[in-house]
Order: sequence, then structure tokens, then C-alpha cells
Amino acid sequence: MQEHLTLSLVPETLDRGSEEESATFGAFVLKANGRRLTEGVGVDGNELRSGPYVSGYHVAQWLAWNWWRLLWESRPAGEAGREWDFAHRLSSIGEGYVWPNVEISSDGFRSHLTSAPTVEPEAALFRYVGAPRTESVSAGVLEQSMDRFIVCVLELLNERNVRDTNLHRLWHDLKRAREDEALSRFRRFEARLGHDPDEVDENEILTSLADATRLGHDALEELAAHPWQGIGVPSAAEVVEESRLHGFDSRPQDAVRLDSRDGIPAWGSCEAWKVGVTAARALRRQEALNGETIENSRLADLAGTMQAAVDVPDRPTKLISFMFDDGNGGSRVTLRSKWETGRRFDLARLVGDRLCGGGEEPLLPATQSYTYRQKVQRAFAAELLCPFEAVDAFLGDDLSEERRDDAAERFKVSPLTIRTLLVNNGRIERDAITDALDRI
Repeated sequence: MQEHLTLSLVPETLDRGSEEESATFGAFVLKANGRRLTEGVGVDGNELRSGPYVSGYHVAQWLAWNWWRLLWESRPAGEAGREWDFAHRLSSIGEGYVWPNVEISSDGFRSHLTSAPTVEPEAALFRYVGAPRTESVSAGVLEQSMDRFIVCVLELLNERNVRDTNLHRLWHDLKRAREDEALSRFRRFEARLGHDPDEVDENEILTSLADATRLGHDALEELAAHPWQGIGVPSAAEVVEESRLHGFDSRPQDAVRLDSRDGIPAWGSCEAWKVGVTAARALRRQEALNGETIENSRLADLAGTMQAAVDVPDRPTKLISFMFDDGNGGSRVTLRSKWETGRRFDLARLVGDRLCGGGEEPLLPATQSYTYRQKVQRAFAAELLCPFEAVDAFLGDDLSEERRDDAAERFKVSPLTIRTLLVNNGRIERDAITDALDRI
């Protein structure tokens, strides 16, 4: 199905408010893949409307200011904070209107729009209806839709001779940044860190970006998206030192390669989990792994490293799990977890990263973020270590926690991995929307 996303405004008359508000007042409708995410009912009647009456100026201004973060900042694990809400939830726009309960997040390739009904309908001038839902489109579709809406609002302002507004200035600056390759990379990195434009010291970001030559541009952005909890993005020198102190030798040329990529979706062409799962199944078929447990020695062989990388628990890094290629045919595998299941899962993630498209740069990072790349990794690792069909056959009709623990022990993964696999395949219900993050 072809993906569609439209943000539209049906003009209406407003007799009060600022020039910007009255020039752009109307019914705001957000429609994704044929489904209206702004549908609701006004308190003055039971007539179902496509969207609320709001100022399009405030929507466009919010979109222009948060443009980089909406396209490049992945959703954090667990509960999102206030700073995230301000940049990703339409309900944070304010200005006295009842905004849609819609969250917009992107992983760099796919954008997800999640809507929810009004929690306290009796307290709202406009009650949003419908079950909670998430619609996904490519990030390019979101970008084009935001651009069209902002331009539409600017045209309404110009028609009323309302010029030189804050929106005009924001749009001018945004276009300039997008046309400048260096500034565009700067803004993307800033957004990956979870910051608004010019919120972080410029020299701090430039210092990090200078490491792209040694680590890789994409890898550096993956590091920026990781929640470093105040310690900052590690430098290339720190990555190299961690690999020296805590890593194990590996040889990229000895790592497994797929003989054929037939049937594996192109990177970014669909939801991340489909890429990871399909690649893992192709590798299992190629290596005749069937539904068997992959032992540590075999997993190490697939990664082109030694079994000690999985077995030895006394050399975990304090950073993240990663592979770092020295450019001379050598590499170091550095794993973070103290637990065997965690090290196995992270090593499988790195195998998948090299196979699925992340192996062209020196650094292959396995972070805790929810970028497209990290979601591909997790889906690949889960399917490689505990293929769903084998797990489903092992469990049968017994989905009790005890039986799931048995499955985890059988396939040498964590119970959480088994639970996530069952949730994502519809065998048990999810209890929070974040359970679906690896699948969208």
C-alpha cells in the first residue's frame, strides 16, 4: 500500500486574536494512510468532525522549529520526558487551543504518528475519539508533508499581507540550513542528541563531528542518539582505548557473509524489524542452523572473533557494545553486558549490523536507542538466536512465565527476549505502547 500523509487546513473566520491567528484560522486535519488522526466531536453537538478549529500559524511554527528533531530524534526507551513532549507532541503547542493527542517520532528512515483519544472528554472543548493507533510512513513522506503545510500557511499570511513574522524567519533559516551540507549535518547531530537548534555549545558538537573521519558519519550519529546520561558522546580516542582495554581480536574477513540478499527488503524501505528478521532467517537457512540453539563457539565464528568474547565475563566495557575495525584487516569486539545472555545478544546484533548495511564504516555500535539501525539489529539478533517458529513450537499452548523461562534457557537468551518475541508476533498482549517500538 502506498503511504500517504497530509496536514491540511480548511480556512474559517476568526474575529479576534492576532493577525497571524486570524489569517490562518481553520479546521486542522492530519490524515495518515487514509486514517484521520484528528477526528473528534465538539462540545456543542455530537457531529463528528475531521479536526479541531485552531490557528494554522501555531502548527506551522511548531513544525518549523522542531523540524530537525521530528525527523532525526528517535524515541527514548521507557517514559519520554517533558523536553521530548515539547518537540514531538502536538498537544504541547499551547496558545489556548485543544490540540490533537498525536505524537510524531522518527528513527531516521521511518516516521510514526501515534494518536490517542481525549482522556477527560468532559473537560475538553473538542473531544478526540478513536482507539489509540500508530500509523507509519517514510521519513521522506513526513518531510514533504510538513514542508507543504508550512508553505500553505505562509501563503495564507502573504495573502493577508502579514509578513516578516517569526514563521517567515524560521522557514528562511530552515531552508538555508538544509541547503548547506555542513550545517545540515550539524543540525542532524544536534537533533540526535535531543536538543533544539543552537541549544548546545557549537564547539562541543564540532569536536564530536571531527571524529567522523575515524569512526564514520553514520556511526557517530548512532552514538549521539544513545542516552549517555550526562557523560557526553565518547570521542574516537575513548572508543579506541575501550576496545584496547576491554575488547577481543576479530577479523572482519572471517565474519559470515550472506551468499544472496534475495528477498531481504532494502534498507529503509519498510519497518526495521522486517529487514532484521528476514536477514536472520536467510542466514539460518544458509548456515543450516534450522531451529537449533546457536552455541557460543558458533556465534563467535559468525562474528569472526574468538569464543572468549562471549564466555569471559570480567572484561565488560562501561560504554556500549561495539566492533571497531582498524582499517588494516583487524578489528576488536567489545561487549558491555556482564551476563552471558546479554553478551550473546549484543554479539548477534553486531553480526546483523555488518550483514544488513552497517559494516562500511570503522565503528559498528550497538546502542540503547531506537534508531532504524538499532531496531534492525535487535530484530536480527532475536530471530537469529531464538527463531520465532522454533520458540513457538517449544512453547506450544503453554505461554506461562515458567515455560517462557524454559525457552529462554533453551535458546540461551534473556526471558525479556522471549517475551518481546511473543509480543511482536501477537502471541501475548503488549501492556505498553513502547513494547511495539522494535517493530515500527
